[in-house]
Amino acid sequence: MIRSSGNDSHFPGVSLRSLPEPGSADSDVASLPAVPGAEDPPSTTASATPLIVTSLAGVLAVSVLLAIGLGAATVPPGETLRYLWAAVTGGSISADEVTAYQIIWQVRTPRVLLAVLVGAGLSVVGVAIQAMVRNALADPFVLGVSSGASAGAVLVGVTGALTALGIYAVSAGAFLGALLVSALVYLASRGAGGLMPLRLVLTGVAMAFGFQAVMSLIVYFVPDGESTSTVLFWSMGGFGAATWGALPVVTVVTVVTVVVLRRFARSLDVLALGDETSVSLGVDTVRLRRGLFVLTSLATGAMVAVSGAIGFVGLVIPHLVRLWVGAAHGRVLAIAPLVGAVFMVWADLVARTLVAPRELPLGVITALVGVPVFVVLLRRRGYLFGGR
Repeated sequence: MIRSSGNDSHFPGVSLRSLPEPGSADSDVASLPAVPGAEDPPSTTASATPLIVTSLAGVLAVSVLLAIGLGAATVPPGETLRYLWAAVTGGSISADEVTAYQIIWQVRTPRVLLAVLVGAGLSVVGVAIQAMVRNALADPFVLGVSSGASAGAVLVGVTGALTALGIYAVSAGAFLGALLVSALVYLASRGAGGLMPLRLVLTGVAMAFGFQAVMSLIVYFVPDGESTSTVLFWSMGGFGAATWGALPVVTVVTVVTVVVLRRFARSLDVLALGDETSVSLGVDTVRLRRGLFVLTSLATGAMVAVSGAIGFVGLVIPHLVRLWVGAAHGRVLAIAPLVGAVFMVWADLVARTLVAPRELPLGVITALVGVPVFVVLLRRRGYLFGGR
């Protein structure tokens, strides 16, 4: 059971070292008493963050190179790197290497890069949503956005709507479905005091069940293999349909989301302490929560539109990172996207190679990893999801 006391956050504490500097609008935070459990891990300080980020960037680069080369047709890392260099620089390859080159550049590279972007994006969105609703069980899909996107994609796929958009029709349907759910959740959760965290969660869960029912109706009335497989893909996620054309939008969305959230890291630290404390420190919780809702909804919708609903990444990765580097959002938001990207790259590799030539839904892999990790975190004495 997750507990909370007073205005404490539902996190293992908030490090006051990351809060505003004296003289800023929120400088009174510095005078607050220490929050129980807020201390950083002994071996992890703010000065260690650049080293951790650099190390994780190196791990990510190696993971990307290996994931691009591994598969049903394995290509050695040296050859993989040579093909990538030829593609980027316009170099030449021999005629007998064309097939391997096309597999590397046209099929696997966009897929692996999309995994990087979605893993990073879901991780930082998970951090933001957990702070926004002050709930340790929140993730990017708790607001029902994924179910709306999945329903929109399935509806477009079955009815043939938005055909003018060509290969982007289904993704557009998913994004429109996500926007519809976001608008409904916003309208239903808004009160006199702005967006209510508990009402946001409850409304999102209700919307998720409602749009899952819509997908079930589609399968019921259109009982063919294609609609069933489409529902499965959008419910469990995957990068099998990744193309170079899908990368620019997701890249922009992920980068903007990370940059904006990093910009408001200190405000997230204060918000996690509770609304009363935040208001007393000069943080406009109504405006901040509204902005976070819009940003996270748009980001989640854009990622679900190209990958389907991939669970547990945005739920578990933020907790693992907090356990590692402490609860200060400045550090968490710097490290979480890299951890999420590395995890997603390897999860996708397992999904497409474990039972090759068949491909497992990516959500199955993330759930098989995420559930035991989450249970271990719940049982770990040194980590608190909220209060004692």
